[in-house]
Formats: sequence, C-alpha cells, structure tokens
Amino acid sequence: MILVAATRLRLRSPRYLLPFLRYAFTSFWQAHRAPGNLGVRVHRQPQLVFWTLSLWQDEASLMAYRNSGSHRRAMPKLVDWCDEAITAHWPQEHPTFPTWGELEQRLATSGRPSRVRHPSAAQAALLNPIKPHANQ
Repeated sequence: MILVAATRLRLRSPRYLLPFLRYAFTSFWQAHRAPGNLGVRVHRQPQLVFWTLSLWQDEASLMAYRNSGSHRRAMPKLVDWCDEAITAHWPQEHPTFPTWGELEQRLATSGRPSRVRHPSAAQAALLNPIKPHANQ
C-alpha cells in the first residue's frame, strides 16, 4: 500500500518568502532523494499559498524524511511563518499522484490543522479557503 502525504501552507507575510523558499527547495531535494520516496510535487498559488504532495512506500519512510534534515529544521519555523497549515496522509493502492482537486477534497475532509502562532480566521475556523486548481 502506498502512502500519500499532502500539505497546504500559507505564509503570513512576504518577509518570510525567501527563507521559506530556501527550506522548501532543500526539503524538496531531501524528499526526492529519500529512501522510500516515490515522487514529490509542489504547487504555488497567489497569496503566498504552497501545496506539497508526495508518495511513499510506507509510513516509516515518510517519518524518516519528516524527522530529519532540512525538513526537520524547517518545521519549527513554520509555526511563526505561516498563518494557515494543514496536512493529511492516506493510503492508496497505486503509486500515482492524485489530482490537485482530489488533494483539496482530502484536506477538506480528513486534513489535520497544524499549530501556527498567528492563525488566520480560516485556520482558526478549520477551513481551507483557497482551492489549488479551480478547473479540477
């Protein structure tokens, strides 16, 4: 069974964009090279919104990635940098990426909000206000 991991983040200010992108870039390459990773995709939207989608052979591979390297160093910073953050993990049979529309649905139905120090009204209400792709 393949494990899908999805994240949606919104930076609360443009002043965090450059340091965020540095960590995002190094975390992307860390995931790309991580044992058990089957693929990584990222999507950027207006209003400082970023989506990630990755496929893993198993939960142990995902946790090893999450708890090491650049990703581990970035996670504590996101508490201050983001005003919205939500994640979801789910199993699926085939190693194919879900559509961004499917990702939106999963986050809306089974996403877990992450702690942020300065939550937006949407984060505080546990809503997901921005769609990744209106046409999907």
